Amino acid sequence: MAKTYQEINEKIAKGEAVVVTAEEVIDIVKKRGVKEAADYVDVVTTATFGPMCSSGAFLNFGHSDPPIRMAEITLNGVVASGGLAAVDTYLGATQPSNDRGIEYGGAHVINDLIAGKEVHLVAKSPGTDCYPRKEIDTWVTLADLNEAYLFNPRNCYQNYNAAINTSSKRIYTYMGILQPNMGNITYSTAGELSPLLNDPLLKTIGMGTRIFLGGAQGYVSWMGTQFNTACERDEKGYPTTPGATLALIGNMKEMNPAYIRGAVYEKYGTSMFVGVGIPIPILNEEMMSFVSVENKDLHTNVLDYSVSKGGHPTLKKVSYAELRSGSVDINGKIIKTSPMSSLKVAREIALELNHWIKKGKFFLQEPIQTFPIGNALKGLEIKEGESR
Repeated sequence: MAKTYQEINEKIAKGEAVVVTAEEVIDIVKKRGVKEAADYVDVVTTATFGPMCSSGAFLNFGHSDPPIRMAEITLNGVVASGGLAAVDTYLGATQPSNDRGIEYGGAHVINDLIAGKEVHLVAKSPGTDCYPRKEIDTWVTLADLNEAYLFNPRNCYQNYNAAINTSSKRIYTYMGILQPNMGNITYSTAGELSPLLNDPLLKTIGMGTRIFLGGAQGYVSWMGTQFNTACERDEKGYPTTPGATLALIGNMKEMNPAYIRGAVYEKYGTSMFVGVGIPIPILNEEMMSFVSVENKDLHTNVLDYSVSKGGHPTLKKVSYAELRSGSVDINGKIIKTSPMSSLKVAREIALELNHWIKKGKFFLQEPIQTFPIGNALKGLEIKEGESR
């Protein structure tokens, strides 16, 4: 029996909604079948907690007396954008510190602010008639700011490649340290718990979808950058190569520093671990079929990151069950695998979102606009010679 968002929200308001996680629903479908399970379950919660480099925060400091138009801005020694209005800025998660390098960056400043710590603000300006002040040096907390919200241009990769290194030297990447001679494989996903793998054709996730973001309620604001729904898919529609991404927004003042954390990758740079949970409404049997997917049925490619020109070569297609097992066999060699994301924290997020919904603190929001299927990803063409 088909359901609507309104009907499910009415059940949530009455405390009658059946809400389970994407891991729990697998056994329900095995016992009851897709049709009966679709009638029984109303919402399935999904989650992920991993490095999402394309993240950052918009901040508004308020005006000083006399006022300043901030042109050069640092927060704890990390450069923030001075190209916005007088006291607005955007702080990118991967921006390194001027004095501490990649050991501390924008992601750490964001975490410090959410944790209630004081942050050192230094701003300079050439000065104007209406903004005469030329320098400011002070300390601020999140409570001092007018607005502070995350706006992450690319989060929640629907699927992503696993990484390996066939060269004779160790390499340092955003997928972590890759040991020489195929010494290890790294990957980053929550697999069968991951949001976009449970809605592979974006039937319920679109602009306006209400989500768990960093411990607060947030929203999907647009399709993410590098949004690729023309990716390779299996016969059921699940992507087997990097697919869709989401742009997300949420109020930092309501967030929990446990779910927004700075990270450092040796000899590579700074990143930010972002906790995201997305509820999937079970509107029909098709959605129930999608959310009951298992790791053994989700696949990705192991790519050689020691080769960069012409793209990373594919060594093998593997399931997430294989990656989760701790080792993968490639040409007779047993290679250890390790996740870059935290399944433990993803499970915590899925359960917390589950509790919010059951307690009537979180209602589903139907997307006000869906995202395109078949959107292809473009690369940058290097055009040599004189400009045209």
